[in-house]
Amino acid sequence: MKEILVEQVHDFDLSAPDSYKAWTSAKWHDLIKVGNGPADYKTRAKILWSEKGMYFLFDVEDKKLHCAMTRDFDDIYREDVVEVFLWPDESQALYFEYEISPLGVELPILVPNSKGAFMGWRPWHYEGERLIRRITATYGGPRKPMADVSGWSAAFFIPFALLKGLGNVPPKPGSAWRANMYRIDYDSGPLTQWAWCPDTGCNFHDYLRFGSFRFSPGSPT
Repeated sequence: MKEILVEQVHDFDLSAPDSYKAWTSAKWHDLIKVGNGPADYKTRAKILWSEKGMYFLFDVEDKKLHCAMTRDFDDIYREDVVEVFLWPDESQALYFEYEISPLGVELPILVPNSKGAFMGWRPWHYEGERLIRRITATYGGPRKPMADVSGWSAAFFIPFALLKGLGNVPPKPGSAWRANMYRIDYDSGPLTQWAWCPDTGCNFHDYLRFGSFRFSPGSPT
């Protein structure tokens, strides 16, 4: 099974000017194109964890921001997004999905999946310590719908408090969660898809084929 050892860090502010320093200990992990989509862009991600939650950083090549939705919880997967799936407890057919667009629009949902029959549920009391922190940026062009760019990035923090009620939350040093990371892009009309663990193919909800995030047992850097 494909696995990432996720380094532990002290919590930091994603929007701070020196936030890049926190990412230096994390390795880049490439996402692999799945399916027959026409686009051929490089896509990579970094992951960190703290006592309070998980940090993700996506860096992607692109030419145009095919996204116009501006309301959180809309069906933003119909436009350009990156996604993370977290399945903390393999005894439960239940996992967390997070999507974010280049415009910073988000879709956080809990997904019960019974043999391929699944539906997302929106978080309750999505505020305070349960709120996901996020920031996006573009390269080579403005951060606006349908803009021409050379790439974009998304950084976000998923607090363990948001996942309360799932088994194996919060994780302990050395424990593992099944997981995957994805990207969807619509530059060429038909969608192109990427996955960190390509065993799922284009079925992003094939959670039995997810890879694994193992939480580093070392001290925070």
